[in-house]
Amino acid sequence: MTILSLNLSGSYRLTTHEWNSNFPARLVNGNLPECLKSTSSYGGRINSPSYSISKNIQGRNGKGAKGIGVIAPKILSVATTVSSGSSGLGLLLDAYDDEYGGIIIDPEHLPSNANAFASILRTSLSNWKLKGKKGVWLKILQEQAHLVPVAIKEGFDYHHADRGYIMLTYWIPNDEPCSLPDGPTHQIGVGGFVMNENKEVLVVQENVCPCQCSGVWKLPTGFINKSEEIFSGVVREVKEETGINTEFLEVVAFRHVHKVAFEQSDLFFVCMLKPLSFDIRIDEKEIQAAKWMNLDEFLSQSFYEEDHMSKRVIDICVAAYENTYGGFINHHLTSKFDGKLSHLYYNHEMVKKI
Repeated sequence: MTILSLNLSGSYRLTTHEWNSNFPARLVNGNLPECLKSTSSYGGRINSPSYSISKNIQGRNGKGAKGIGVIAPKILSVATTVSSGSSGLGLLLDAYDDEYGGIIIDPEHLPSNANAFASILRTSLSNWKLKGKKGVWLKILQEQAHLVPVAIKEGFDYHHADRGYIMLTYWIPNDEPCSLPDGPTHQIGVGGFVMNENKEVLVVQENVCPCQCSGVWKLPTGFINKSEEIFSGVVREVKEETGINTEFLEVVAFRHVHKVAFEQSDLFFVCMLKPLSFDIRIDEKEIQAAKWMNLDEFLSQSFYEEDHMSKRVIDICVAAYENTYGGFINHHLTSKFDGKLSHLYYNHEMVKKI
């Protein structure tokens, strides 16, 4: 058995554990072994390397193992096993098993040459099919974008994209439906209801908004950032738009709607916040104006008289302010499913009664 391993530094080591007198003889004459000569898998020819021959290579068990060692620069970063005497390379992409019988390909070790990638990808898929693997996840970084058409041609499909990469998937079994989960489907928005002791609500008018909301005084709203919590996201949004510092109290309601932005679904969480400051300083890039508005004046706007859902949201917020309605408070808990600290939102007072 001959093992060829290549690393990120661009060097490889070839070791044959069964000594073959003909094999090193070709090396002594200055020629490459057949399995290292030009191959379509690499899309190019490997130049003659400098090499050294050793009949005593240290084995895993600490004992000397007969074989040869070859060192050469600038070879693709892959790892493979080649049968002794083979005239080609049975290359496999660097990958590891996921928890569901699938494969996750390492994006850092993809061949940069499109022809090499296509050849090794086909070989890898055949190997994984024989092993009974199911879903394959292929993350291609932005600088590797030229490999995307190659993967699509081999049967991969788009899953999702984010800054710096695109994720593709491939379902191997032909006799069962694909069970891979869909890509991200939701955007998450938050709105903050802030009312002071004078029953004045913190409201804003946005610079850019749908025409039906033009001129409407509304609650400060926005989207949470990636990996941001709901409670911290709403506090940040209110601060950015109005300059008001607040403390998160509870989630009082949320709305779920589909096919909003680019056919994505939307989750919008309405949160009660306690004001910690009162001097308004608006973000002029987003907000046209902001002020503390009397609650009755706020509700008398024709928009809220006509929009039953928005009116219901404000009624719930007022009830929560008057302690006649209890929302969901965030609690820090760790789950054994993933071992991570999570934020579970629930009605603490109702739990006490159980």
